Amino acid sequence: MEITIKDEFIKLGQALKLAGVVEDGVEAKYAIQDGLVQVNGEVDLRRGRKVYEGDVITFENQEIKVIR
Repeated sequence: MEITIKDEFIKLGQALKLAGVVEDGVEAKYAIQDGLVQVNGEVDLRRGRKVYEGDVITFENQEIKVIR
C-alpha cells in the first residue's frame, strides 16, 4: 500500500489515518504507544515522529510506503 504526501513529511499518527489502517487519532495513538507500529523496520513510540518520502511503515502485517 502507498500513501501520497503533499509536504516534505507527515506525522506518524496522521500517516496511519491517511492509510486507513486506523479509524482516528486515538486509535493511532494507542497502536503507536503499544509498540505495534514500525518505521523502516524499527518500533517507534512517538506519534509525532516525522515520516518522509521513501519511509516504510509496518502495522498489522501491512506495509505502507510513503511517496510524494
